[in-house]
Amino acid sequence: MKVIVSNEIEQACPRFVGACVEAQVVNTPYCEELWEEINKMCNRFRKELTTESLKEISSIAATRQMYKACGKDPSRYRPASEALIRRVLQGKELYQRDTLVDLVNLASIAFGYSIGGFDADKFVGDTLTLGIGREGEPYEGIGRGMINIQGLPVYRDAEGGVGTPTSDHERTKMQLQTTHLVVLINGYDGNEQHVRENAEYIQTLLRKYCQSDGGTYQIYK
Repeated sequence: MKVIVSNEIEQACPRFVGACVEAQVVNTPYCEELWEEINKMCNRFRKELTTESLKEISSIAATRQMYKACGKDPSRYRPASEALIRRVLQGKELYQRDTLVDLVNLASIAFGYSIGGFDADKFVGDTLTLGIGREGEPYEGIGRGMINIQGLPVYRDAEGGVGTPTSDHERTKMQLQTTHLVVLINGYDGNEQHVRENAEYIQTLLRKYCQSDGGTYQIYK
């Protein structure tokens, strides 16, 4: 996939850096070894973080600031990474979906970046453009129904929106049948090294749990 960062994103967040991981995968309903890794990380976070100190993690703080710069309330439309970690810190269990969804959630928790995971065969065209949601733009979040994405960073393919840091779109969601995966990492803190480490971590997880060679990744700014 080719990923383009629009001028409106560059103006709102000049330091933005993203990564696109693309791989062939085999999905499964559940992976016990992956969940052992998830639970281990969740237990560590419960010892090290609070719901207030969570907001100070650079990757999360920068995403919240981006929301504000675009006119969105980050406490009402929480970035997915923050929402996941908050759930952990509140003593709740993470939702178990399938191996690909669970893996992407782990990668998001581990680095604090909001990460979108997609079935790339459902994209229309071969280019994604990162822009900002417009008033009245239709968008069906996964399991959330129609949501207001005005002021949210949004990736669009040739048909329309496919992913925001709050929720990905129903149209391009990962399913058990997914074999062509694209994962997008959103680094609004501008830390390219951290974004690269997150991409390489995802590749490692794909090799361990999804019968994949890890695929490739590209950095975009």
